[in-house]
Amino acid sequence: MKNLSMSDGQHDMSHDLQINAKNSSIPDDWHGKPYYSLNAYCRNVFHEKLYKIALDAGMTCPNRDGTLGTRGCIFCSAGGSGDFAVPVTGRSVSEQLQAGLSLFHEKNTGSRFIAYFQSYTNTYAPPERLQALYREALTCEQIAGISIATRPDCLPDGVMTPLSELKHEFPDKFIWLELGLQTIHEATASYIRRGYALPCFDDTVRRLNEAEIPVITHLILGLPGETSEMIYQSIAHLNRLPVSGVKLQLLHVLRGTDLAADYAAGKFDVLDMDAYIALLIGCIERLSPDIVIHRVTGDGPKSLLIAPTWSLDKRNVLNTLHREMKRLHARQGRLWDRE
Repeated sequence: MKNLSMSDGQHDMSHDLQINAKNSSIPDDWHGKPYYSLNAYCRNVFHEKLYKIALDAGMTCPNRDGTLGTRGCIFCSAGGSGDFAVPVTGRSVSEQLQAGLSLFHEKNTGSRFIAYFQSYTNTYAPPERLQALYREALTCEQIAGISIATRPDCLPDGVMTPLSELKHEFPDKFIWLELGLQTIHEATASYIRRGYALPCFDDTVRRLNEAEIPVITHLILGLPGETSEMIYQSIAHLNRLPVSGVKLQLLHVLRGTDLAADYAAGKFDVLDMDAYIALLIGCIERLSPDIVIHRVTGDGPKSLLIAPTWSLDKRNVLNTLHREMKRLHARQGRLWDRE
């Protein structure tokens, strides 16, 4: 990923990636895939695949506590996008990590994991509490680093300071920040009740880059009213920022959300799989080749998912993507605008 600073074997591959993209070849560092996946990045840097353990730190969100609103983003479930987190029920971070690690006990996996603070807004608490929670995860021997899902309007200087301090306290581990941008278009952002303007996101990304904290951005593909060209504009915007990774998320309609009510009222249609694959390939080909792709579809909990149900067969989605990219000779960065 861009702008990472680690001591255990990381190297800057952006120049090599750009040369390979120009030569229409797939870089060896991508391990056979036509895009730079998180799995490839982890194999390059850590020499093994890292699995995520999703955590619930017991926080809320300014879109739920009345600061900005009480209903959350229009697509967000009652679990605050943390439906796969270890059930918290009074459990500490350490207890959740041990419960998560036990799920991998019988599997042939690597020896290290990513502690993923997933549910709600994970910098939305006093700095002292945040530092204690993050430190608790980083102290776990099997945790290679932490990934913190949050909002760009919830990263004041008081929160940035403990993040920087923990980077120095744990120099052999990483700290990633995941920011939910979803779209650069203000009309769509208003519809989904994102609650902040694009300059807030841009400024936060630059502040995190100055602090040498990598940023992973979430984009949702298939938001109501957005054309392919609008989504490609969001990709182009990311290419101009010091973003290290991206999650390309298929729009899911989940039970209990306001988005579900609009879907039931016939206000929009979800993408079918062929349309999604075509859109996804268009995004990947326009994405800078040194931005790591952490996700290409996403998981909607079966118990909550209304549409699209084809997304439940994730293996089929991935196989179809790879097969279609091979047929088209498509690869990440082929249509990348270097401006």
